[in-house]
Amino acid sequence: MDRREALKQTAFLLGGAITASTWAAVVTGCKRPGNITSFSEEDTVALLAEVAETILPETDTPGAKAAGVGPFIAMMLQECYEEKDQKLVLDGLTELNRRCQEEFGDSFVETSQENRTALLTTIDKERIAYNKDKKGEDPPHYFTLIKELTITGYFTSEPGATQALRYEPVPGRYEGCIPYNEGDRIWA
Repeated sequence: MDRREALKQTAFLLGGAITASTWAAVVTGCKRPGNITSFSEEDTVALLAEVAETILPETDTPGAKAAGVGPFIAMMLQECYEEKDQKLVLDGLTELNRRCQEEFGDSFVETSQENRTALLTTIDKERIAYNKDKKGEDPPHYFTLIKELTITGYFTSEPGATQALRYEPVPGRYEGCIPYNEGDRIWA
């Protein structure tokens, strides 16, 4: 059975609930025109990986690089975000590299971990201030998007879910109230 036949049968079973526009999108694919292809470039993915690793570094659990968060962020931006958000992040990454070059004399990828942390701490404070003064129609701060995607990518990855969080692949009975001790990891 091919995909079209499967969709026809699914639509029939759902009582024709699939609309014409949904049908067209599913059959022809959902690729939006105008996607920025810079997220497939190696240097952009490497920069995203280093930013993510600075946000979630390796400790007693794997860091963001080991979890593959850089390629995840690039893929999510390329495939799921509108062109204006893609451009916002790319412009932000350009600004990040420019500031790193001015302050430390190296690109973000080439500078030390201490310099990366200092720069991202400053940018994060700027993000918080921006979000306080942000009007409803203003775009999000680029670092907000990067942080959100970093956290999502990390905690939905295998290392993030199984090593940074408590993970039980086949849970037992439901317990609605479990005691929490300070320092315990949260459940996946």
